[in-house]
Amino acid sequence: MSQPLHAAILIVSDTASRDPSTDKSAAVLSEVFRDEGDQKWQATNHLAIKIVPDNKEQIQNVIKTWTDGGDFKNLIVTTGGTGFTPKDNTPEAVGPLLHRHAPGLVHGMLSASLQVTPFAAMSRPVAGVRNRTIIVTLPGSPKGAKENLQSIIKLLPHACSQAAGENSRQAHAGGTEKLEKDAGVGVGAQATVVSNAHTHSHDHNHDHSHHHHGHNHDHGGHKVPKAHTTPSERPPQSNDPRLGASHRARQSPYPMLSVTDAVAMILQNTPSPTAEERPFSTDLVGCIVSSDIKASEAVPAYRASIVDGYAVIVPEAVSERNRLKGTFPVASVSHAQASSMPPPLKAGEIARITTGAPLPEGANAVVMVEDTTIASLTEGDNSEEKEVTILTADLTPGENIREPGSDILLNTIILQKGDRISPLGGEIGVLAASGTHTVPVYRRPRIGVLSTGDEVTDISHPGPLTGGMIRDSNRPSLLALITSWHLCDEVIDLGIARDTPHSELETKLRHAYGQLNLDVVITTGGVSMGELDLLKPTIERSLGGTIHFGRVNMKPGKPTTFATIPVKAATSTTSTSDPSHRQSRLVFALPGNPASALVTANLFLLPSLQKLAGLPEPHGLERILVTLAGRVRCDKSRPEYHRCTVSFDKGIGGLVAVSTGMQRSSRVGSVGGANGLLCLPAREGWVEGGERCECLLMGSLLGIGGQ
Repeated sequence: MSQPLHAAILIVSDTASRDPSTDKSAAVLSEVFRDEGDQKWQATNHLAIKIVPDNKEQIQNVIKTWTDGGDFKNLIVTTGGTGFTPKDNTPEAVGPLLHRHAPGLVHGMLSASLQVTPFAAMSRPVAGVRNRTIIVTLPGSPKGAKENLQSIIKLLPHACSQAAGENSRQAHAGGTEKLEKDAGVGVGAQATVVSNAHTHSHDHNHDHSHHHHGHNHDHGGHKVPKAHTTPSERPPQSNDPRLGASHRARQSPYPMLSVTDAVAMILQNTPSPTAEERPFSTDLVGCIVSSDIKASEAVPAYRASIVDGYAVIVPEAVSERNRLKGTFPVASVSHAQASSMPPPLKAGEIARITTGAPLPEGANAVVMVEDTTIASLTEGDNSEEKEVTILTADLTPGENIREPGSDILLNTIILQKGDRISPLGGEIGVLAASGTHTVPVYRRPRIGVLSTGDEVTDISHPGPLTGGMIRDSNRPSLLALITSWHLCDEVIDLGIARDTPHSELETKLRHAYGQLNLDVVITTGGVSMGELDLLKPTIERSLGGTIHFGRVNMKPGKPTTFATIPVKAATSTTSTSDPSHRQSRLVFALPGNPASALVTANLFLLPSLQKLAGLPEPHGLERILVTLAGRVRCDKSRPEYHRCTVSFDKGIGGLVAVSTGMQRSSRVGSVGGANGLLCLPAREGWVEGGERCECLLMGSLLGIGGQ
């Protein structure tokens, strides 16, 4: 687009709407367009700027005037109203106006901000397209608004041109490299694109000294490996093991994804859940309800007593109720049983009744046993009361009675689509009480766990280890973890595959997806850069699979790999009659180091299984805020998921996290006892003791228990 692009700034602030002189954001954002917009935007003195209070309707009205007419703006940036206070309504105002969402722009802004402060996670930006206009919401602080706009400013001209109707084929004729060059981004300008506001060193030489319980634990000498050559100095690469050592890859050919992008890629390629009908049983624990379930029976099905006492007939007229106070013969006994109903009650009689038992016909109230005394016993054995004296006349019709359907009405919805049948028993109890014999749920996936490597030795190996043997801790750990989620119908131990090209690994994978008909296979090991790391080439070259990503910008777990493999579906399990129909099955190839395997399973496998099992909004682990008990060092090159124990501290009245010690990915001890992952940003320095930090909760809180 040769003409300058037209931008507009909408300030959302009650204060600035009353006194425009208090606003600082408009000037700061105008400077970004002027100084960093590469002269692709109209002059700053022609920027459209308006101020509105925190009011959804007023926000929407201004946006519509800038987007719905012929004289539309190419870009609208709002600032303010993206936090968590009750008056922060900008996302709720902008979101419904968008015709297409742009999560990539949101991710770009959040990624840049999170490099500055973990509290960037407390912002709620949205971005997208309305008609021919790009709309982006920025934070209210001038500094935050500036940093967010700087993180995406280079990309916005291309996005605006496309939204305005630019010929996409012509725009992409020169390929991605030309687009990056024109925008001033790419490998050479990567630091600028991620965040123009900050300079980040990408030196991988760092130590792992952590501070726990107020003491320094020096793990001196443990340095992350650092390459001393650049990609241009290295020979051509291949991941095909058949080409021999001279062509073996010297660095990973796979782009480095952020954790957020990796999770999005996984969910995009995870199949949608399949609904089925299952008979009622406790095996339904963990299942997600696939459609609303209505009560087949009313609960209770009859009028029942809620106390132990005597069923009586209370006159409707208040003036006649004094007759209740007196001595009456006990005509019958009603127990809570299934065999029969008690006989009808006649005037002048009462019936002994237990809690939960059906009322005799004619009775309309129950007097508590505490409000009675025995007047006489049965003749002969004196084993039962013959007559009972009621000590009160203060009874009303319906007292101490549970009416039919008072707990659950017939045909009312007892569980909704998307509800999960928890292990706590409540949902199972409701289904049983309401007479539900078959339950509509989503089919839960079948999972297999496979370890790889010649050095890996099963726990069953007798005697001491020799040579380079190591015990396989990954497989038992992952089997226990996945089972605890209650998201799978079956979790199968696939054993160990040796490092034999085109043989054992391929055979085990084919068996898993073929004869065992598994939906997902989790492997550990074989995803790094060694000549025996065969997982990726086996998936791509032997099984015809697609590797969606092979590296993630995180610590630990950098070589985590996610792939899909096309598998011929049995005609009985697919809606098509074509026997050649293929379904995508999932592969999560996790690193071989124990800490890496468990961390990446929690981050990447869990949300995929949640979607496969039918959870409406798969979100992975719960995010919480904790207070650090001691200082923890950050890694300046990669975001880190630091193992910790989280417990409730009565002293501070909140959650406290304690590091599990040295975090080397091969150290299995770092996951022992851990129930949380501290989300540490990639930056120099420390997160100090007493500071608040975002944490992913892997299990129950220590000292509280539960699931």
